[in-house]
Amino acid sequence: MAALDPAKFRNPALTATGGRRAVVALGRLHTLWFNTGTLCNVTCAHCYIESSPRNDRLAYLTLAEVEGYLDEIERDALGTELIGFTGGEPFLNPALPEMIEAALGRGFRVLVLTNAMRPMMRLAARLRPLARYGERLTMRVSLDHHSREIHERERGPRSWAPGVAGLRWLAAAGFRVALAGRRFTGETEAELRRGYARLLSDLDIALDTEDPEALVLFPEMDPDADVPEITEACWAVLRRRPEQVMCASARMVVRRRDEPAPSVVACTLLPYDGRFALGATLREAARPVALNHPHCARFCVLGGAACSG
Repeated sequence: MAALDPAKFRNPALTATGGRRAVVALGRLHTLWFNTGTLCNVTCAHCYIESSPRNDRLAYLTLAEVEGYLDEIERDALGTELIGFTGGEPFLNPALPEMIEAALGRGFRVLVLTNAMRPMMRLAARLRPLARYGERLTMRVSLDHHSREIHERERGPRSWAPGVAGLRWLAAAGFRVALAGRRFTGETEAELRRGYARLLSDLDIALDTEDPEALVLFPEMDPDADVPEITEACWAVLRRRPEQVMCASARMVVRRRDEPAPSVVACTLLPYDGRFALGATLREAARPVALNHPHCARFCVLGGAACSG
């Protein structure tokens, strides 16, 4: 695969060839994500956010900080429906069960991204009562492939069994579960979905792998590989619309280790890039976003993906 042209993704207004760069306006804040911290219990071979047991570039959010943004949603009647929690591994943040309940208690739907391993199981007693919220709470478990071998090639030795055990615990405890996989093996989407269906049948877990929200298959995101820049003219050529892109309906709250308070970034994929830091409040973060990063093209526009399904 060709290396990324260094002239690309430099100018927020123009592409390397002089085309007007595509810009996406926030329509309605349908989804607000909270990155609860970048620490993770595993080190994946390819992690877009570089999470690991040592990466604490994004510090743990507190319950009070999360509630402050939930207050802003209600005060300004933003119409937000979904609250997402991601990391790192979100369950390394010991306040996560209370954060989830705070969002559910206000009537939001909640999506939690987890590897379902030991950090989650350590909080199982505090997590289990939240199953009473039923369909309003989804626990999306990351299984990078439907086979142990390929999953562990990405997530490391001995990562399969704990993740599968956590998935089975969630299903048995009555949680609504979903899966997140990766498109990095050369298999077609149909082949991948059939493989996950066989796995879930063996585990006796009911999940419709043909449902793109029940099984999300993410495209790969190598920021150093070449990808076209997205111009205003691309929407018609690709038969895509700006409102289909994640930053048209979502934002993410982060707290960088060297900053005293949280801030809001354009999306879940770009927590470190200062060009996508939009302000301290949701009101400040409502401004348009220039698609000035390879992830904007590869994941959102050309890949047609979104973290919330």
